[in-house]
Amino acid sequence: MTSKYVASLLLASVLLMSVAALSVQAADALKGSGSSNPETRHKNVCGDQLCTVAGAKQMMKEKMTEKAMAEKMPAKKVMQKQMNAYHGWETKTGTITSIQDPGVGHESHQLAIILPPSSNVYKGILTYDASENIQLVGLHGPLASGEDAGQKTWSLDENTKFALTFVDPENSAGSWVFTGNALAVHTKNPKPFTTSYSISYMENQLTNTVKTGTITSVQDPGLGHESHQLAIILPPSDKTYTGVLTYSASENIQLVALHGPLASGEDAGQKTWSLDENTKFALTFVDPENSMGTWVFSGNALAVHTKNTEPFTVSYSVVAGQ
Repeated sequence: MTSKYVASLLLASVLLMSVAALSVQAADALKGSGSSNPETRHKNVCGDQLCTVAGAKQMMKEKMTEKAMAEKMPAKKVMQKQMNAYHGWETKTGTITSIQDPGVGHESHQLAIILPPSSNVYKGILTYDASENIQLVGLHGPLASGEDAGQKTWSLDENTKFALTFVDPENSAGSWVFTGNALAVHTKNPKPFTTSYSISYMENQLTNTVKTGTITSVQDPGLGHESHQLAIILPPSDKTYTGVLTYSASENIQLVALHGPLASGEDAGQKTWSLDENTKFALTFVDPENSMGTWVFSGNALAVHTKNTEPFTVSYSVVAGQ
C-alpha cells in the first residue's frame, strides 16, 4: 500500500467520520419472555412494567437513571463490568400484547417492545406472526443535542429523543434482519394487537466496527461526485467488513460499498469511486428509494449518499466484523 494511498484513506476518514456515543443502559425489562425454560416459553412477555403507558415511561426513565449513575463509576469498575458482559447469541420465543404507545405524538398508536433500550447495539433476526398487519421499529440513540436534524424520531419527552427506523412490510407475518438500540413492533391503530415471535440476537458493545451514531454528510470527495453528498460510516480498510446496517435519514439516500483498491487494469467497465486517478475502488451503489431501512452488506468501506448538493443527516446502528 503506497503512502499516497494511506494518506488518501486517512484524509477521507478524518473528513467524513462522525460518531455519536449513545447513553442508555441495557435493561432486562421483559421478564417472563420466551426462553429455553419450557415453563416460561409461551407466557405473555408484556411484563408488569410494560403493561401500562405509565409503566413503560417509568421503565425508560429508570434505565436512563441507571446509565447516568454508571457513568459516574470509576473507569476501572466500568471496564471490569464491560469485560464481564456476555456477548453470545440469545434466542427466545414469546407472545406479546401491545399497549398504548408511550411516545410523544404516538398516543393513538399501539406498541409492543421486544428488545428494550440498551447502550449496546443489538443485531439479530426477528420472525413474527401478528393478529394484524404491523410495522417494524428500530431505535438509535438517544440523540445528543442538535442531532435531531430531520430524521424521524421517537421520544418519551421533549428532552430525550431516539432516531426512528420505521419499516412497514404491509404484512402480519414475516422476518426482519436488524440492528439498533431497541426493537419493537407497532400499529397505527388504537386497539391492542398480539404478536408471537422468535428472535435470535446478540447485544454488542461499541467498537470500531460496532457503532451507533448520527452523521451530517459532507461534499463527496470522489472525482466526478463533487456535487453530491456523502457520509462514511465505516472508513476504507484493507480488510473486508461484513455486517448489518439499520438507518434513519433526513431524506431518501443511496447505500454505498467500496471494494478494493483496484489493481492496475482491474478498472474494466464497472462503476468506480476514487480520490484521484491512481487509486480506484469498485463501487456498489444501491438506491432503496427510502430514508429508513436495513442493509446486509460486505465491502472495504460503507457509506450513505445523495445526489443532492445540500447536506443530509443520518442516524444509524451498524454491527460488522472483519
